[in-house]
Amino acid sequence: MEFSFEVVHRCQRSGARAGILHTPHGEIHTPIYMPVGTQATVKAMSPHEVLDMGAEIILSNTYHLNLRPGSELIREAGGLHEFMRWPKPILTDSGGFQVFSLSDARRIEEEGVHFRSHIDGSPQFFSPERSIDIQNNLGSDIIMAFDECIPPEAGEEYARRSTERTHRWATRCQEHHKNPRQALFGICQGGIHENLRIWSAREIDSMGFIGNAIGGLSVGEPKPVMYRMLEATIPLLNSNKPRYLMGVGSPDCLMEGVLRGVDMFDCVMQTRMGRTAAALTDEGRINLRNEKYKRDFTVIDENCDCYACKNGFTKAYIRHLFVAKEILGARLVTAHNLRYSIRLMQRAREAILMDRFPEFAGAYLDGLVK
Repeated sequence: MEFSFEVVHRCQRSGARAGILHTPHGEIHTPIYMPVGTQATVKAMSPHEVLDMGAEIILSNTYHLNLRPGSELIREAGGLHEFMRWPKPILTDSGGFQVFSLSDARRIEEEGVHFRSHIDGSPQFFSPERSIDIQNNLGSDIIMAFDECIPPEAGEEYARRSTERTHRWATRCQEHHKNPRQALFGICQGGIHENLRIWSAREIDSMGFIGNAIGGLSVGEPKPVMYRMLEATIPLLNSNKPRYLMGVGSPDCLMEGVLRGVDMFDCVMQTRMGRTAAALTDEGRINLRNEKYKRDFTVIDENCDCYACKNGFTKAYIRHLFVAKEILGARLVTAHNLRYSIRLMQRAREAILMDRFPEFAGAYLDGLVK
């Protein structure tokens, strides 16, 4: 088999588990944070830097890469791995989230979605089959079914119709996908309606995807609502398959997700924050532009082994780089945030294997609250 997933240890006092996902481009040790390379690059980082951080898989974006440079060009280049010179696994999303978040003028039909490019306004069309074709061209290891991301303010009737359509689209994605070297994941939806989440989890799980994803969360709803939706959904998803919580990556949500049994996470927050001088630490987020760091000659986090911290780049120096508008500042904080998040999941995995994850998560979350 090209793909397999094994759970190597289950936490006895929570839903947390440690696993290994085997893919054609290598093993993925879960739970894991996956850096996002929207445009076939993790912003401000070279591939070897991302490898040195310990990343085992990265994400790229179907919607954006189809607009530019085009999936056919990437196929001609030998696929996304060759095009961007990344040797390890790649996951591509279906483009569904971007279709619904970046285009105001869109029209949803049973066949698919008509929308306009956010770049030049040109008319575009995505269907389940089109999304699969694009991802086949990209050649990513894990591909996602095309779905509709339901806004949190959507009423139950709209959410029900949308979720029904997502289920039908998932079936069409399965029927159209033919490449055994790409693992197709289904996506559960349902908005913030617990009954719909339960229904969607059962439907998607019954379809027999290689992995199951939970979409449509962390899109504006309060975090306690997201956690409640996870608690309703996760027990209904096959425990022998990987579970992927889409678009979620803040440290507290990583801990809460792992506690409930999530294996895979991704988020653009780490690189976006890095470009604005915001750094992740065990004590919470800090803004290195603040005046109080002008004469702070300590590193971002003394316990961090990222390039910036282990080589002694101080808060004062990084602050100076941002004030002077030097690009190195964004690179250093981005490198720190990515390595911090990857290492946090490595620490979580170690705690799971030692069967002490509830204690680890509790202490970590208490530290973030202070």
